[in-house]
Amino acid sequence: MNGKRRRLLLAAIDPMLEPGEQVEVTTIVNLRSVTVRRTAAFAAASAILSGGGMAVVPVPTPMYLAMTDQRIFIFRANPTFARPEEHLMTIPRAGLVRSEIKERVLNSSFMISSADSEQGLKIIFPLVSRKERHVIAAALPLAN
Repeated sequence: MNGKRRRLLLAAIDPMLEPGEQVEVTTIVNLRSVTVRRTAAFAAASAILSGGGMAVVPVPTPMYLAMTDQRIFIFRANPTFARPEEHLMTIPRAGLVRSEIKERVLNSSFMISSADSEQGLKIIFPLVSRKERHVIAAALPLAN
């Protein structure tokens, strides 16, 4: 994450921080993947409808993730400008566990969930965010 994006994200998070709470890592992630099959079908359909003039490929909305020593913050990122648009959720870190890291060609991911919950949140990291992924993965214990 470049300096401007990081500064704007930290400015958005600052009013939400508890006294003494420190931001440990910031990164850009996706919270839901777009499958290759769906992407290919969408591109083919748009190419047919436009008479071969263009093909549109869907992409997931980028999100900003900031992890403090107590919580994880998720913001919707503006794809055009560097600023965070909307605070989507705050997840307390206490009791969070993660799944094994799944490596792919263009990205990697893992699920985070509460130890006592069946539901989880899949976090997808682009290749450029591997360093941040390692920091987040190291901070969350592996689920049994």
